[in-house]
Amino acid sequence: MKKVYPDARAALAGLLRDGMTIMSGGFGLCGIPALLIEAIRESGVKDLTVISNNAGIDGVGLGVLLETRQIRKMISSYVGENAEFARQYLAGELEIEFNPQGTLAERIRAGGAGIPAFFTRTGVGTAVAEGKETREFDGEIYVMERGLFADLAIVHAYMGDTEGNLRYRKTARNFNPIMATAAKVTVAQVEHLVKPGEMDPDCIHTPGVFVKRIIQCPPGYEKRIEQRTVRKREPAAAAGEEV
Repeated sequence: MKKVYPDARAALAGLLRDGMTIMSGGFGLCGIPALLIEAIRESGVKDLTVISNNAGIDGVGLGVLLETRQIRKMISSYVGENAEFARQYLAGELEIEFNPQGTLAERIRAGGAGIPAFFTRTGVGTAVAEGKETREFDGEIYVMERGLFADLAIVHAYMGDTEGNLRYRKTARNFNPIMATAAKVTVAQVEHLVKPGEMDPDCIHTPGVFVKRIIQCPPGYEKRIEQRTVRKREPAAAAGEEV
């Protein structure tokens, strides 16, 4: 089965439709599948429900789909860095289903594991629990949360092979591995594409059985930084001065 496609548009061909649910990996701008998001924008598909920790920033990542009004609903845990996201929500133009971050991660993991629902204490007694079933366990009240499963998951990985096995790098791992398991079809973009057997089996985070299509990022692919935080350099020591 051929899994490698020449570009994002080809990899998404035949998969997109109006009203579908898409999971998009990443946290802020870290580990986002930017090439696949751009291809979704170019397709013009609309009325999307997008499951993602947040929506990137204005004009970057999922922010481009908000600008074109292709997203009808976001299932997220954070809005803060995207002014257009906040504006559309406050204006009643965008439906949002807020989740505590750990709950969102577990809903996705549960969906990928075939678990339809679970109970958690997080959110009990708050707006998060409104309209949801609650139950008492060992004297404590828990709220029921449903697992999440999408029509399509788009993820970014550091390395992949032509069979679809993926390895993520450091914090870019974030939501990508669990989303890769929780959709009918998973499409991955990778920075480095290798042949089967070139990846250490102990370093594979997502087995290729979950990945149906894969593309390689072009040379010079830019990975944006959401907020650059650096330490000021110490002043250079004068010649002959001990340091």
